[in-house]
Amino acid sequence: MKSKKKSKPIGDAAAFVEAAECLKILAHPVRLRFVQLLLDGRFTVGELAEDSDVPDNVASEHLRLMQRCGFFTSEREGRRVYYQVAEPHLANIMKCVEDRFLKS
Repeated sequence: MKSKKKSKPIGDAAAFVEAAECLKILAHPVRLRFVQLLLDGRFTVGELAEDSDVPDNVASEHLRLMQRCGFFTSEREGRRVYYQVAEPHLANIMKCVEDRFLKS
């Protein structure tokens, strides 16, 4: 009898390199909180910074990194810039985090 060749899951090394880099970006408490907040609505840098108890310039750097991975987008309205989630899969990731670490 011939053995049946197992099919492998999709993906290649390059895809996993990109995935790992973006997951590293997510692996920060302030950035996880930003994801949680932005899944619930749009916020400015100042609002996110205040909620997370970090200076505005630090919040801006976190947001820049998240935008670079395609997680967030920004939209200017007058003098204010609002951030929002661009990657819908973040909701699944946040649900896993909340279920595992935030449930009592």
